[in-house]
Amino acid sequence: MSDLLVHTSVTVLKGVGSAMAEKLAKVGIDNLQDLIFHLPSRYQDRTRITPIGALRPGQDAVVAGMVMAANIVMGKRRSLLVRIQDGSGGLTLRFFHFSMAQKNALAKGVQIRCYGEVRPGATGLEIYHPEYRVHNPDEVAPLQSTLTAIYPTTEGLTQLRLRDLCMQALGFLNARSLPDWLPASMIQAYALGSLEEAIRYLHQPPPDADVEELAEGVHWAQQRLAFEEMLTHQLSIQRVRESLRQQRAPHLPPAQKLPQLFLSNLGFQPTGAQLRVGAEIAYDLSQDVPMLRLVQGDVGAGKTVVAALAALQALEAGYQVALMAPTEILAEQHFINFKKWLEPLNIEVAWIAGKLKGKARKTALEKIATGVPMVVGTHAIFQDEVQFHNLALAIIDEQHRFGVQQRLALRKKGVDGVYSPHQLIMTATPIPRTLAMSAYADLDTSVLDELPPGRTPVNTIVLSESRRPDVIERVRAACLDGRQAYWVCTLIEESEELTCQAAESTFENLTLALAGQKVGLIHGRMKPAEKAEVMETFKRGELQLLVATTVIEVGVDVPNASLMIIENPERLGLSQLHQLRGRVGRGSTASHCVLLYKSPLSQMGRERLAIMRETNDGFIIAEKDLELRGPGEMLGTRQTGLLQFKVADLMRDAPLLPAVRTAACELLERWPAHVSPLLERWLKHGQQYGQV
Repeated sequence: MSDLLVHTSVTVLKGVGSAMAEKLAKVGIDNLQDLIFHLPSRYQDRTRITPIGALRPGQDAVVAGMVMAANIVMGKRRSLLVRIQDGSGGLTLRFFHFSMAQKNALAKGVQIRCYGEVRPGATGLEIYHPEYRVHNPDEVAPLQSTLTAIYPTTEGLTQLRLRDLCMQALGFLNARSLPDWLPASMIQAYALGSLEEAIRYLHQPPPDADVEELAEGVHWAQQRLAFEEMLTHQLSIQRVRESLRQQRAPHLPPAQKLPQLFLSNLGFQPTGAQLRVGAEIAYDLSQDVPMLRLVQGDVGAGKTVVAALAALQALEAGYQVALMAPTEILAEQHFINFKKWLEPLNIEVAWIAGKLKGKARKTALEKIATGVPMVVGTHAIFQDEVQFHNLALAIIDEQHRFGVQQRLALRKKGVDGVYSPHQLIMTATPIPRTLAMSAYADLDTSVLDELPPGRTPVNTIVLSESRRPDVIERVRAACLDGRQAYWVCTLIEESEELTCQAAESTFENLTLALAGQKVGLIHGRMKPAEKAEVMETFKRGELQLLVATTVIEVGVDVPNASLMIIENPERLGLSQLHQLRGRVGRGSTASHCVLLYKSPLSQMGRERLAIMRETNDGFIIAEKDLELRGPGEMLGTRQTGLLQFKVADLMRDAPLLPAVRTAACELLERWPAHVSPLLERWLKHGQQYGQV
């Protein structure tokens, strides 16, 4: 039994030649199965005629009447006005794009039935560009018997055409051409209903269908498909996980000497949470299957110390450790920290980044190949030319820039190409549980839920742009008081260039306004060495104010910085704002963050800034962010191709997740032969979710 529809090209349908097939391919439709899974995004009710006298502005309606007049009117734009009546009142149909043939066909006395949105216009109620049909008064044309589906479309594909093709495709649908790969007992246990019925229902809902339910995506037919899609996504991730679990990894016994030495040099006691997560990692490393652990901690929860303890376990066992960060600034900061911590223990630390050229690069590569214990760098670490001697642990900072595929590619860097390195992944973007269960189902998760002593929560204030002079005065007072401040310019309409320009002009204005104070500037268009130099000067306390774009989001510690101004905060996601805010509050002085917004703010904008004011808890913020923006935005997956669901919606369907996870385990255990057909059905060409 196989999915016949997958193997049937759209060209079998009437009216689909090579040009049409090309247009369909643009919206991801190659075969009949793609077509029947191309579900409507909304519905219209064309099952009844509304008397013209009963029409209300904003209503979508079917209207039938007689043409009283058809005239071409010259206004700002030339338009054809057709006046119709039905005994209860009159209505105007307005066409901006029309032909003379069309005008002539709509002559006085002709009977017409049309559909469209009613709106108030110059002549009373009007419909712009209605769909219409002229019909013979002797024949009563039948109305639609089901709700009319409105499909996601593309250029050159009309709704009528798509509707016709979907109807033709449904003619090929039966239990043989689209087998239900969910076993009958599972369908019963989870009260799912039939796959074929669900698809037919969604393409042609009956007139009495609950339009509200359909609009919200919670109708049983939508939930049936969402369940199957989320189940497939779980299976895909579990498959990745299984393939990693089958790998061997170096067994690293718990370290006896180095952690104690490290902790005694550290100068402060780790928190309970750091010790707990450290113990979870130590246990994983002592196993002979690769560790895959995600450590989430709010900004400043001390993930780097946890990473150092993990590194020491591998180093004591005589292996190499690699630490990768997403930006050169952050990688450099890790390099400085690890040097400070490891050199007193006689452990050498090497550095590799894209900007390392010529002789320095050659030396670094030789060191890594001959076994320098600790390597820190950017993703340049994982380039082919970097050969490790015996890599046992890879630590990846800021997971959301590192997808499933990169995790799989790491295998090749292990000892003798036989052992896979253990992977420790760290993120300061707390990931809501629903998302973690779905997006990172291939990882074990640990949470650092305590802040180190001495960290003060940041007080957040929301002010309108009109208060800018007061804010500048506040910055001046802080600088005179010996403290440092950040001024962050955020993205202008997704244009890096414009954002850098805005940062430059803000820098000039603030330099004038704060005469006598040293102001620095950092943005994405500067060379890495220039950025590092400015950051270093700021860190040394030689600059009082740093004007920056969001490049400072991750990582750099300046304990003396206790004030941050963020311009246009409404343009950023909450998690990103939270990350930025975490750059202050690293010392013992009370810290403040001012969100300087442009009015008027939308309702959603107000809600979001209020959340920032109310809480410093990254997990609460992440939950809210997910509710407001959805998973794609939050994980930056627009770039990584993760979680591009067709039917399911992670927020809406989160309640299904526990059942989906149980069903995925059952299916793998009892019906393993059903897994591949499901992956084929939902993931084009069987690719994994999360492929970049």
